[in-house]
Amino acid sequence: MSRPSRPHLPMRPLWRCRACGAEWPCQPARLSLLVEYREDRIALLVYLGTLMAEASAQLSQLNGHAAPENLAERFLSWARAR
Repeated sequence: MSRPSRPHLPMRPLWRCRACGAEWPCQPARLSLLVEYREDRIALLVYLGTLMAEASAQLSQLNGHAAPENLAERFLSWARAR
């Protein structure tokens, strides 16, 4: 009997994937988001930008200083239309 797969969602405030532990959005999360928003790439970018702002604030508090510099790359660059 196989165990149902866990969704690749962010674990706040660490912003790591609950399922695989990678930095979120991990590769499976990215694929899932691209499928979910396949008809509206702009809505995906707005959603990811909102989450990036939340992650920036939370990671800044955890680190006691500025958020990691790669957040735009991590949250937005992969989702832009090609």
